[in-house]
Amino acid sequence: MKYNKIVKRNEFFVVLILILFSILIQMKSGQFFTPNNLVDLARSITVPGIMACGLLMVIASGNIDVSFPYTAMLCMFLITDYWSKVQYSGPVIWGFLLAAFLGAVLGFINGILAAWMKLPTLIITLGTCTIYTGFTQGVLKSHVISVLPEPLEQMSKHNLFTVADSASGLSSSMHISIIILLIAIISAHFILKYTMLGRGIYAVGGDPVAAERAGFSVAWIRIFVFTFCGMLGGIAGLTQVTVSGMCQINFFDGYEMTVIAAVVLGGASISGGNGNVFGTMLGVIMMKLIHNNLILLGIPTSWSKFMTGALIIAGVSMTAYKQVVAQKRVNTNILADGEGQ
Repeated sequence: MKYNKIVKRNEFFVVLILILFSILIQMKSGQFFTPNNLVDLARSITVPGIMACGLLMVIASGNIDVSFPYTAMLCMFLITDYWSKVQYSGPVIWGFLLAAFLGAVLGFINGILAAWMKLPTLIITLGTCTIYTGFTQGVLKSHVISVLPEPLEQMSKHNLFTVADSASGLSSSMHISIIILLIAIISAHFILKYTMLGRGIYAVGGDPVAAERAGFSVAWIRIFVFTFCGMLGGIAGLTQVTVSGMCQINFFDGYEMTVIAAVVLGGASISGGNGNVFGTMLGVIMMKLIHNNLILLGIPTSWSKFMTGALIIAGVSMTAYKQVVAQKRVNTNILADGEGQ
């Protein structure tokens, strides 16, 4: 019985595809299972993984957010540019706390509009992402910052360890920012699995009316998930600066589709009510695996957007199919009970 449940989960299929895809890349290039490639893959999921933890909560609550990459962009440039101008040299933790606060404020705006004005969240976040982009480019006069403030520069050079491939001579380092991803994963998992708030998020995503009757505040839960998503977006923005060693606002072009695809692939229903952090991280790994290794398969990187769209459709289709099957079972049981009476 447990085996049947495992096989029917989205995570099982994602793991299976990951294994097959990894073997295919290894057979084609012989480079996939090298230490430096695996470290590069782990490093590449840091920023989208942080964002995905926040977006998971939004989608699980039955909403959608496409503004989180632009929240990250605004927080990233604002803090980096300000620190550069004042030549800040204090602890880097204050930058991340400020990024978390600013991101939370921007997410809170989305939550307020969604909860109290009853507007569609796709329209709301499309509007706010345009505002955030316009503010960054127009008011802040965004530009590339290649010389980082001292605290960010120092953090960009901190690595946990370095590995090398003896055959190719290539080496890769695991950046310290992976710790931020682990904290985001643990926090999101704890909230969703072990708190009443997490139950409320799933309840609101499943049926807002029933959740309200059960005593959950639908409005405040929506405000929380958007605020949390914005907070992680702000943190992810500054994390990107330390990972890449520079500040450039086009870092996050197209991130909304990549992260949405990752969350949906991981088993979260786009209509809300389910999803978990483990599946979401598998989805992030899948997306980065495709983006980073197409070239190893001899496929032009220009096909990455095509693959992203196809994976979104595949993830939504799998979830929709499971819902249809579940509904048929419910209807069959109802009919059986009726005939039995």
